[in-house]
Amino acid sequence: MSAVIIRPEEPQDRDAIRALLLSAFGGEVEARLVEALRAAGDVVLSLVAERDGAVRGHILFSRLMVRGEEDFPAVALAPLAVDPAHQREGNGTALVKDAHLRLQREGELLCVVLGDPAYYGRFGYSHARAAGFESVYQGEALQALAWGAAPRTGRLEYAAAFRDLG
Repeated sequence: MSAVIIRPEEPQDRDAIRALLLSAFGGEVEARLVEALRAAGDVVLSLVAERDGAVRGHILFSRLMVRGEEDFPAVALAPLAVDPAHQREGNGTALVKDAHLRLQREGELLCVVLGDPAYYGRFGYSHARAAGFESVYQGEALQALAWGAAPRTGRLEYAAAFRDLG
């Protein structure tokens, strides 16, 4: 088995990403979300994990606005998917870590995710950091990670594709 390669998504990856999302999530919601985010131009970063010439994982970050006294641009991590046959091989971890480095280099200061606290907590996300935000998504699964001076309160406004999920 060769080493995992993390690289930006390319147009020729889209069919493989769609198949991966369908397999990993067992439905079309996430695949439709990714397609809608692309179509609207809301994708900030989209990476794939490639191993042995095949796409084994995918991560996408879209623009999110924190509305408050001053609007603040942030990113939302959704979705993160790994081929079920290749989970627990480090693909997801490699995607998250590489993406975080790229986002920081681009000057992003705040990322929000809705997911398993035990998993995302390994990367520094916490519900405590997100607790001051108003969001249509609430509960312990709502987590945030800040890489610098970022707001702790405000209303999270996700890209329209999230609202259109229904």
